[in-house]
Amino acid sequence: MIIVEDVLLSENILERKFACQLDKCKGACCIEGDAGAPLMHSELEEIEKNLESIKPFMTPDAKAHLEKKGFYTRDLEGDLVTECLNDGACVFVRYNELGITQCAIEQAHAAGAIEYKKPISCHLYPIRAKKYGAYIAMNYHDWDICGDACKAGVEMNIPVYKFLQEALTRKMGAKWYEALEAVARDWEAEKKK
Repeated sequence: MIIVEDVLLSENILERKFACQLDKCKGACCIEGDAGAPLMHSELEEIEKNLESIKPFMTPDAKAHLEKKGFYTRDLEGDLVTECLNDGACVFVRYNELGITQCAIEQAHAAGAIEYKKPISCHLYPIRAKKYGAYIAMNYHDWDICGDACKAGVEMNIPVYKFLQEALTRKMGAKWYEALEAVARDWEAEKKK
């Protein structure tokens, strides 16, 4: 593990390469898995206050599901997650003309309807972040559906932390990300010795 301020980072975040290839995976991370996208308590309020502006970007099935069950639940570990439809898709999933998943929240943001972009857990993927006492643990989630993203990351030589610069900065702030970059440079230099 690598420590950057109050964050414990898996070395894989610096070591592994990654670049999403939505044209290949079609956004499978939004429809597969054990549960919906992890949510922070603060995001419940953010989504709730923007729900009426998000609904026009949701599918009819998702809106019907939303009316019956709401947009969030708890997973088997008791953590907050987005609701999922019967086919496993997140309640906020919609599809473009190529069959690639899109996020209704993110689409509402892109249209200027809301300021909130999307759940931070989605923005950070393939990093999973979880609070443990005074620390945040960030781990790389290795999932076979991201095989093409890993291959592309190697070809383009993009480490996970660089691919996720915007998301990590959103989560932790610009100064923290600068500290991460310094740690990554030192880590790379040590590996070359």
